[in-house]
Amino acid sequence: MKAMLIDENKKLVWSEVPYPKMGEEDVIVRIHAAALNRADLLQREGKYPSPPGCPEWMGLEIAGEIVEIGERVSKWQAGDKVCALLGGGGYAEYVAVKEDMLMPVPKGLTMEEASALPEAYATSYLNLFIEGHLEAGKTAFIPAGASGLASVAIPMAKAFGARVITSVLSDEIAEKIRPLGADLIINSAKEAVEEVLKQEEENGTPVAVSMDCLSGETLGKSLPYMARGGYWVVISTLAGIETTVQLRPLLTKGLHLVGSMLRNRTPAFKAALLAELVEKVWPKIESGAIRPSIYKVLPMEQAEEAHGILQRCENVGKVVLKVI
Repeated sequence: MKAMLIDENKKLVWSEVPYPKMGEEDVIVRIHAAALNRADLLQREGKYPSPPGCPEWMGLEIAGEIVEIGERVSKWQAGDKVCALLGGGGYAEYVAVKEDMLMPVPKGLTMEEASALPEAYATSYLNLFIEGHLEAGKTAFIPAGASGLASVAIPMAKAFGARVITSVLSDEIAEKIRPLGADLIINSAKEAVEEVLKQEEENGTPVAVSMDCLSGETLGKSLPYMARGGYWVVISTLAGIETTVQLRPLLTKGLHLVGSMLRNRTPAFKAALLAELVEKVWPKIESGAIRPSIYKVLPMEQAEEAHGILQRCENVGKVVLKVI
């Protein structure tokens, strides 16, 4: 079979690799589509390797069809259409997956749309509702509104009854993401995020949960204006690894500053998270209340171009590589 490897010059090369080995609790999935994540770019630079036991090539979320099942697999059959959360290995023709890392493709979705679900939807659900304790009627701040992750998190939070604030870098981007349904879009090139969040608190609609992929200085400046008992969940540090936190409001408001990564969770935790996604989120997808936002679908052979779209921050929604 073939997979997309990284050569010594960090170029992507569609190369022959061994067919995956299947354990007793594994299935082999013939991959139809693989969605991109910024973690793929980090892995390409050598900064985010696959966990032990996973293929060395990139790819955290895929959709496809089961072609083989292990001896102890009971939940699935050959021919089932599934999407899967992977530790790595999605940029390929086939992958071996533990049966509890699989989810059914929701009714009405294409393989390309389904490939955009596992990582992004699991990350959003984990950090909004499990780490962030988001409830209907509360306000969530989800910065970087044009990102693939925000294209999932904003509609998800809205579908569960939350009010949503996001931020972008220009009025043009604000218009592009308006269909996602955010209640307030901050153009951070024109106004300071912390000043807007301060005004929100004064208006009686303080941020109860932030799912923050940017962090940096804005985090420390914004934290004092959160709702009492609020959760600021740091999932990445794209805007900087340092900030200054005022401890007094952290203490007096009982605020929670939480670091969260999906990749380092135990297999048992991930399996339980995916099961909860199917139970609570899949019905909203099938009803149309939430829909994957796909920016562009490219053939696997154009992975270089797909990575360039992410690197240049051109996409509003997910970029997907089609294998077959």
